[in-house]
This record gives sequence, C-alpha cells and structure tokens, in this order.
Amino acid sequence: MPNDKFRSQLLLHGIVFIWGFTAIIGKLISLEALALVWFRMLFAVFFIWGYIAYKGIEWRYSRKQIAVFLLAGTVIALHWFTFFKAIKVSNVSVTLACLSTGAFFTSLIEPMVSRKKIVGYEIVFGLLVVGGLALIFNVETQYVEGIVLALVSAFLSATFAIINAKLVIKHEPVVLSLFELIGGVLFFTLLLAYSGSFSTAFFQLSASDLVYLLLLSSVCTAFAMIASTALLRVLDAYTVMLTINLEPVYGILLAMLLFDQSETMSGTFYLGALVILLTVIANGILKSRKSAD
Repeated sequence: MPNDKFRSQLLLHGIVFIWGFTAIIGKLISLEALALVWFRMLFAVFFIWGYIAYKGIEWRYSRKQIAVFLLAGTVIALHWFTFFKAIKVSNVSVTLACLSTGAFFTSLIEPMVSRKKIVGYEIVFGLLVVGGLALIFNVETQYVEGIVLALVSAFLSATFAIINAKLVIKHEPVVLSLFELIGGVLFFTLLLAYSGSFSTAFFQLSASDLVYLLLLSSVCTAFAMIASTALLRVLDAYTVMLTINLEPVYGILLAMLLFDQSETMSGTFYLGALVILLTVIANGILKSRKSAD
C-alpha cells in the first residue's frame, strides 16, 4: 500500500506538471484561441470515447441529465477559451499567476450556492490575493487585457469546479467529462458557424499545430483527466489539492526556460505571484485542518 501511495504521488506530480505544460503548448500553437479550444475539445472527445469503448463503461442518462452535462461543458469551454486567449495577448507567467486566484473565487461562489457561511480567514486571504494582483497590475500594465482574461478564466474554472463537484457524486466521471466536452464542442461549433469562421483554411493545420493539438487533447486533457480521477481513490483530497497548487510554479518555470525574454518579468511581478500562491496554499492547509477536526 505505501508503494501504491508513493507511485500515486509521483503520478499526481506528473499530471500537475502536464497541466502546467498545457500553457506552454497553448503558446506554441499558432491558432487563435477559439479555434485552438475547438480542436482540443473535439480531439479529446474521440480519445475519451475510445477509452470508454475500450473499457466497456456502460451508461444510461435521460435527455434532461445529458442537457445539464452539455450546459456544464460550455462553462469549461469558456474557461479554456479565456485561458488561451490570455496567453495569446500576454504570456504564460501572467496567465498562470492570475489563474491561481481560482481557489478564492470558489470561496466566494460556494457560500452563495450552498448557503454556507463565509469564513473570516477567507476574507483576509481574499484581501491578500487582491494585494498580490495589485502588485502585478502596477508593474505589468502592458498585460492588463491578459490579466483580466485570466481572472475571468479563474472565475469560470471555479464555477465549473463547483458544478462538477455536485454532478460527479451521482454520475460516472469519465462519461460526465465526455458529455461536457461534447457540450463545449457544440457551443463553439455554433459560434464559429454563426461567425462564418468555418472555411477550408480553418481546417488546414500545420504539421506542428496538429502534433501540439494531439498532445494537448490526448495527454493534457484525456489522460490527465482520467488519471486524476483514478488517483482520488488512493490519495486524500488534501494531498491532491496542495499538489495542484504547484501547477503555476511548474508552468512559470517551464516558460522561463523555454521562452526566455518574453517570459522574464520584474521582481515585483514574482512577489505578487508568490503572495497569491502562498495564500492559496495557506487556505488549503487551514481548510484541510478544519475538516479534519
């Protein structure tokens, strides 16, 4: 059992590293954010569908339930769109630093949805996050659009997490994810069709973009989602939560190594990012201790 836990922790770090690498791939792909997310979700649908068929996973849902899944998929689709759009108009470091605020958006949204009391220390942590963001805003004024998009992405991520937490209790996670991805694909298909974006040129992908998209949809989406779901059977939620907080660290370090000058930020930026990250980790530790009492 200890060996299983150790292997699971290594796998978890690998998955979080993969999630951090998602931002790198997004920057390397030359497509606009909307097309990028559409292809990512479309390819991921086929990968997960293949997994379900291979495993022989059975499912049966009503039309109403499927409609809810599809609607939830539009939320994650918009999260990914704003995430990659933020990378395109700013850079990986700015996007990931701001994306770390997702945990605090969750703290604000969840009490409204579940009618829970707002915890005092969460207000203090929220102010610290605002302080960290203020440091980033003050020194990286050329990236204001990217910062705003990344914050919207964090908000959508938190919203999706709250929706999914309720859905996953009663439904098979892999099948749920499949329908959510289909929902995202359908939503963006309608948007792209309405705007007249579908053309011969739209489907003419360069070799490098195709390789990156296949990597993004298979390893960074389908595999990471299925593996992270399986890990919850071995590792406690606290371990998973703390490790996931390393995603922006991995992503920012990778970006600095791979992109050099375009990802080199001021010292004040890194101070602001550190304030946000440490606050997120402290929030997770306090929440875990409180739930254990």
